[in-house]
Amino acid sequence: MMKILTVGAVCVASVYYSQNYPVSAIPENLKKDANVVIRKDYTTVQIEKIDEIKYQINTVTTVLNKDGDSKAQAYIPYEKGDHISDVKVIVYDESGKKVKTYSKSDFGDFANNSQGVFYSDSRYLALPYTPTQYPYTIEFSYQITNENTIFIPDFVPFTDTNTSVENSQFKIINNSGIELRTKTYPSPYNYASVTESGSGTGKMYSYKNVPAIDDAFLLPKPVEILPKVSFSLIKFNLEGKQGSITNWKDFGSWYYNSILQPVSVSTPSIKAEVAALQLKGSTEEKVRKIYQYMQSKTRYIAVGLGIGGWQPMMPDEVQKKGYGDCKALSNYMKILLDEAGIPSYYCKINSDSSPVSFDKDFPKMGGNHIILMVPSEKGNIWLENTSQQIAFNHLSYNTTDRNVLLVSKDGIEVVDTPSYSAEQNKEKQTLKIKLNEDNSITGLGQFSFTGIQYDYSLRYALLSPKEKNEAIKNQLGLLHFEKLEMKDFINDRENAVAQYSLDFKANNYSKNAGNSMVFRAIPIFSDNNYKTDEKRELPFEIMQSFEDDYQISFEIPKNYKIEEVPADIKLPSEFGTYQLNFVKNGEELKVTRTIRVNKGIYPKEKYNEYIKFRKKTVNMDNSKILITKI
Repeated sequence: MMKILTVGAVCVASVYYSQNYPVSAIPENLKKDANVVIRKDYTTVQIEKIDEIKYQINTVTTVLNKDGDSKAQAYIPYEKGDHISDVKVIVYDESGKKVKTYSKSDFGDFANNSQGVFYSDSRYLALPYTPTQYPYTIEFSYQITNENTIFIPDFVPFTDTNTSVENSQFKIINNSGIELRTKTYPSPYNYASVTESGSGTGKMYSYKNVPAIDDAFLLPKPVEILPKVSFSLIKFNLEGKQGSITNWKDFGSWYYNSILQPVSVSTPSIKAEVAALQLKGSTEEKVRKIYQYMQSKTRYIAVGLGIGGWQPMMPDEVQKKGYGDCKALSNYMKILLDEAGIPSYYCKINSDSSPVSFDKDFPKMGGNHIILMVPSEKGNIWLENTSQQIAFNHLSYNTTDRNVLLVSKDGIEVVDTPSYSAEQNKEKQTLKIKLNEDNSITGLGQFSFTGIQYDYSLRYALLSPKEKNEAIKNQLGLLHFEKLEMKDFINDRENAVAQYSLDFKANNYSKNAGNSMVFRAIPIFSDNNYKTDEKRELPFEIMQSFEDDYQISFEIPKNYKIEEVPADIKLPSEFGTYQLNFVKNGEELKVTRTIRVNKGIYPKEKYNEYIKFRKKTVNMDNSKILITKI
């Protein structure tokens, strides 16, 4: 993954050191649903010239409970060449009394090599502080100067749930003589608003008294709820390389020539690799063979070097070492395709579980991931190059249903990635269940998954047989397994289908009622506890459409007969449909269950309607079937 230097909101002045911050002064509405309250969050950004930008930061954060500790850490990310000064931390107790003061010398200096990051130019300073009581308040300030004016962070109230803001300001002073473009994006739900003041070279943006967003069921991410202000200089510097970003075309040309072309270099060894594949057939067939070859010899490791972490490592390094990050692996794959005479395009994307797209009308540096797009006779082929397991021409839920910046020598084109329908995001389940007189069941099941449900199933691909059994047992905890074995797991990377079978025995499935037994219609289903909320304050989001198709065959004991089955049912709604059907055939009962759910962001007024729909589906899954001893 690529990285953007992000700096938490900043404050101007040491004048605030003369203040204290009693918790009693926090308005009650800001304590509601909050783990932390940001008392002051002031940022001053000063742009002196095309290659000099200074951030002055002061935040005052009150931590109400231990769940808020991580949101008040004194932490300064930086890159080689950045200048950090005036670092100061003051800790206050609940009454606002100063407890302790820290300076830069108290901070540790660490490589920013999080899990999966092999090596990086990125580092951070961090203060190791352990609170002894709650609530407490931390005031944190510093200045940092660097040369990369391509990155100016968005101004948002906060990025996490259970965080409220009392006073937040973002002041930007542009002394560079370069035009600074800004764009304000209002909250689509009027949750908060930004105030703008000033003119010319100095502007101020502010938020006041923004209540916390509680981490509720099906809540959209705060980025989809809150307002923001974006900034972009029309001329910029990135690690000594200067360019312009007045439109996507100009920026794309700079990106292609300055970032990609220097590392778009083949070698005789790479040429020989492609020749050895003896490619034949259609474009799709050739791309598939190259892609699966690349997957077989590389692995993903995050690398944060090279022009601010944005330039890929050389393709011959990937070839020799067998690893790379999203940039390096995508660039290597692109060079392999080039050698096969197949055009492909390097694409920047926002990889996130919620779709985040680029604004076509406000070009700025962004994105956190790279994929490839290959035009073909049958349409665009999309390649995720960081996974050894993912199927050919398949994008996961983190990269579908949004746009990418497709980079070519002619500039950047903003292109949409695929959006999967409910039918494409499908689970198919076929069960043969034998009911036993001791209330247990023995079963054989066949399962297949496509679309996003394929993505979720890939977690089994690298597990041992024992680990697979434990994982599936935990997932299907609704049944009391005496025995459970996953068999024949197949990751069909040609067609993006995951398949496996289950062989199991579960106890206490049926219950005795005199000479009869009662059991539920659906053995394996989601048992979420859906709760209505009469005070819902925000919309809810169904992040993906999906469809589940179950075919279940029950074999009853020889000396029993099927006495009573529920009536067939169909539940239509704007959120999807549910259908349950029963067919008796002698000693066998066939149950067919289909549910389809439609993605979307729905208004808060419809939340309880959705919950009622899902409660009904759970109730129908629990429909009872009666068999009686003959």
